[in-house]
Amino acid sequence: MKSPISYVVLLLSLLLSNLSYAYIGPGAGITTIGAAVAFVVVLILLFVGFLWYPIKKIMNKGKDDSAKAQADEKDSDEARGL
Repeated sequence: MKSPISYVVLLLSLLLSNLSYAYIGPGAGITTIGAAVAFVVVLILLFVGFLWYPIKKIMNKGKDDSAKAQADEKDSDEARGL
């Protein structure tokens, strides 16, 4: 187990660090932007796949049940000659 002193040293090194000015080249920049866009698209697809599709299926099941009941009623009316 690490000693509490190592955590204190880590905290101090993070708090007392200087700003560094760095150049991000076009290759790394475009790669970073592409990865961020891909991440957003994946989140959207996760939403659609895990939330929207089951909700839509449940909503359509209710419509299918009512349509089936109406069709059964229509068939029974036709059988009675109405």
